[in-house]
Amino acid sequence: MQEIDLSADIQALRNTYADIRAVVDVPALESEIARLSEAAGAPDLWDDPEAAQKVTSALSHRQAELKRVSEVGQRLDDLEVLVELAVEMDDQESADEARGELASLEKAISQLEVQTLLDGEYDDRSAVVTIRSGAGGDDATDFAEMLLRMYLRWAERHKYAVKVMDTSYAEGAGIKSATFEIDAPYAYGTLSVEAGTHRLARISPFGSADKRQTSFAAVEVIPVMEEAVEVEIPETDIRVDVFRSSGPGGQSVNTTDSAVRLTHIPTGIVVSMQNEKSQIQNRAAAMRVLQTRLLLLKREEEAAKKKELAGTITASWGDQMRSYFLYGQQLVKDLRTGYEVGNPASVFDGDLDGLISAGIRWRKRKDDD
Repeated sequence: MQEIDLSADIQALRNTYADIRAVVDVPALESEIARLSEAAGAPDLWDDPEAAQKVTSALSHRQAELKRVSEVGQRLDDLEVLVELAVEMDDQESADEARGELASLEKAISQLEVQTLLDGEYDDRSAVVTIRSGAGGDDATDFAEMLLRMYLRWAERHKYAVKVMDTSYAEGAGIKSATFEIDAPYAYGTLSVEAGTHRLARISPFGSADKRQTSFAAVEVIPVMEEAVEVEIPETDIRVDVFRSSGPGGQSVNTTDSAVRLTHIPTGIVVSMQNEKSQIQNRAAAMRVLQTRLLLLKREEEAAKKKELAGTITASWGDQMRSYFLYGQQLVKDLRTGYEVGNPASVFDGDLDGLISAGIRWRKRKDDD
């Protein structure tokens, strides 16, 4: 058997892991879990369903965060035992397994390390993602549906809870738009680097000339915020439209007018919801998203005003933040970070962690400059 000595690699991972635990502040996290657990066990908890939901959701998020950190520590311990076993037994199979686990742990710890960079005001919150098709006809609506599947598969890989809140199907292929919520710790901070314009270049499956077609889709990411209730919206500023939920191709899937579209007249912001069971539930969900968007818009306007007064007006994101090439070179390239993936199929199947990590590190460097 070839000599196996992974002690230096394991020690390097332990040093990084120790830094991560310090940043996460595991003792404080455990204390917060104990406090929330006590609150969740109160006999009168569900007397106020809204408050109860906040407590149980916060507890679930904190427990998931602690589990991710703790599991990595346990895997490091197990790896050292596996290496010792491979050496003592002179076992090539155990040695290969140890090397494979080392590579897997390096990736896991790198992802945990990226999470420590998520220190924005709302980064630890769940996220609401909206995808809208842009220029490009059927190719654009098909591309929007490809992106929707990509993010849902990414969430599935991480075992994150996902709730599709609204889908507007195109008359031809794909979707005009879709909105979904990912309920997981740091979902907003993680996915916020996905916001922007995505571009697809490929030989169109919808044309007969076999010409390259370029199409676009926009991705918007906002945090789920309790503060949204602080935004008061006069009823006169909102136009409410109700309609029947629809399926692919415009087919009606609901016999009642339960879907709701809210239009904020002063800003033109439109929010649609159709996946709840009743009109009341859809309106409440739409209002929550509208309030969040207005709160973020207000903060963005305040930040832009400060930059204007300082004499520096620079957009944080370019119009095209990522390109997907499905012809010739077969490539996905992030135009901000330069990060490339030579297997677009894996990206569209939810393998986004490399692109997302590169985006988070890039943003952190820009913020520190």
